[in-house]
Amino acid sequence: MLEQLNQLLAQNEIFTPATLAHYWGGFVVTVQLVFLALIIGAIIALPLGILRTSKNPWISKPIWLYVYVFRGTPLIVQLFLIYYGTAQITAIKDTWLWDNVLSEAFYPCLIAFVLNTAAYTTEIIKGAIDNTPAGEIEAAKAYGMSWTQRMRRIILPSAFRRALPAYANEVIFMLHASAIASVVTIVDLTGAARDIYSRHYAPFDAFLFVAAIYLCITFALIFGFRYLENKLLAHLKPLS
Repeated sequence: MLEQLNQLLAQNEIFTPATLAHYWGGFVVTVQLVFLALIIGAIIALPLGILRTSKNPWISKPIWLYVYVFRGTPLIVQLFLIYYGTAQITAIKDTWLWDNVLSEAFYPCLIAFVLNTAAYTTEIIKGAIDNTPAGEIEAAKAYGMSWTQRMRRIILPSAFRRALPAYANEVIFMLHASAIASVVTIVDLTGAARDIYSRHYAPFDAFLFVAAIYLCITFALIFGFRYLENKLLAHLKPLS
């Protein structure tokens, strides 16, 4: 059976060593984009999510506006504005930042992804903090904990567990949304499929293969987050 499969793949030009290497390069770019966007976005979103819960409107309202704009507009529009828009700003184009960073498609795309996922993650963190049981906060105050101690020891660990299912959805959404990177000349998984389709005129083989790769990555993420949820939320399960 394995030998027959190898023969079938050898006969198909879509699965030659050269095309598989091209797919692999696209896979690496996709993983880099998504991983970096999620890590940087989470680092930005954590303080924003905490400040978003502030009762001071001068602190919370600007963050609300940022979240509203980036959640209310399509990611591809944000990508176009950053990728094409920065080239129209002379103050940026004549700087070191343009020559070494923004002139390459990867970095404007990464910036768009970071800002988008940070907005969604900020709202996830804010909602998880707001849903912290009042009894836990009152108990921490009774122990004499300061605001910083309550946030570090009680609120954030509890909020992280509650936010995990929603954040898992955001990670999967970011993986799927990364396919638009190919529209700004980045050769990610979708871009690799488009290249191979244009060479061999086999759209079904090229895009179905990439769809299968996305599906496998998604299943791996779902399994990983499900395992993490079972570990962190084991105390909420009913005793048998």
